[in-house]
Amino acid sequence: MGAYILRRLLLILPTLFGIMLINFTLTQFVPGGPIEQVIARMEGRGDVFEGFAGGGDGAQMDQSGDERYQGARGLPPEFIEELEQQFGFDEPPAQRFIGMVWDYLRFDFGESYFRSISVIDLIIEKLPVSISLGLWSTLIAYIVSIPLGIRKAVRDGSRFDTWTSGAIIVGYAIPGFLFAILLLVLFAGGSYWQVFPLRGLTSDNWDQLSLLGKVADYFWHITLPVAASTISAFATLTLLTKNSFLDEIKKQYVITARAKGVAERRVLYGHVFRNAMLIVIAGFPAVFVSVFFGGSLIIETIFSLDGLGRLGFEAAVARDYPVIFGTLFVFGLIGLVVNLISDLMYVWIDPRIDFETREG
Repeated sequence: MGAYILRRLLLILPTLFGIMLINFTLTQFVPGGPIEQVIARMEGRGDVFEGFAGGGDGAQMDQSGDERYQGARGLPPEFIEELEQQFGFDEPPAQRFIGMVWDYLRFDFGESYFRSISVIDLIIEKLPVSISLGLWSTLIAYIVSIPLGIRKAVRDGSRFDTWTSGAIIVGYAIPGFLFAILLLVLFAGGSYWQVFPLRGLTSDNWDQLSLLGKVADYFWHITLPVAASTISAFATLTLLTKNSFLDEIKKQYVITARAKGVAERRVLYGHVFRNAMLIVIAGFPAVFVSVFFGGSLIIETIFSLDGLGRLGFEAAVARDYPVIFGTLFVFGLIGLVVNLISDLMYVWIDPRIDFETREG
């Protein structure tokens, strides 16, 4: 097992390299880079994309100025060169990429173009919010879905199975952002009850609270965002658990165990559980990554949470490349590590699995 873990750890580096290379290459062809952003702000447009929307005006300005940058008309070449040096664009792309990879191997993500703060400090500041959403949502989804899925499998076709299936289908069909808005309207003072806070992860008087008060305040703020993030994963996991158990219950070894008089609880949790949980555990990385990456931006925006998803989106709009690549590197690293943890959980649940015999 040790050799397999070492192999997987060594594969993380080339995988991250490929991710960074593809995205770095794509940014070289995307219009509206950081220099254009600075020029747009100097002209009072606020955003470079207003110039692109105008189409003809932008092209006309480029013809009478620096053809490389949108809206550079009338600006001295020395100023453009100074901006290029400031952002590191005076070097060839290949040299910039090699320098970025070397820095990232030392976890040196540079400094934000527009925030005057190091990227690592920004990530450390925003990471607790995203981890709170991803970790609690995934944990609650598994805690609720696995027992519920087992009970649905045992009582397959009963009234309990029927009405819970209806509730699960409704939960799966409701988009996370729509459910988040519904929660705000119902429980955050939108139109009905003011039970939970409207925004943020902590109260303004957080520093003045006792330890128990801080814990209660944290869970008070995180309840609605976690509920909105969990709903779709909860539905998927419940059905996956039920179908996996139903498939195992019908197998010959379960029939044999019951014929020998083995207690039903021992049959379910001593024999069926281990085999049925393999496919559920296999879905853990996908659940965690989808909640941590995919849903973080929308949920963070709706509940005014300042996390990595929102940071990455704002950086992409502003073309803040160090922040974009820094958050991408962190997201990719977390995803790869979670996949490795998932394989280790395979072995923990079923020791018969031996990754040492796998090729590659």
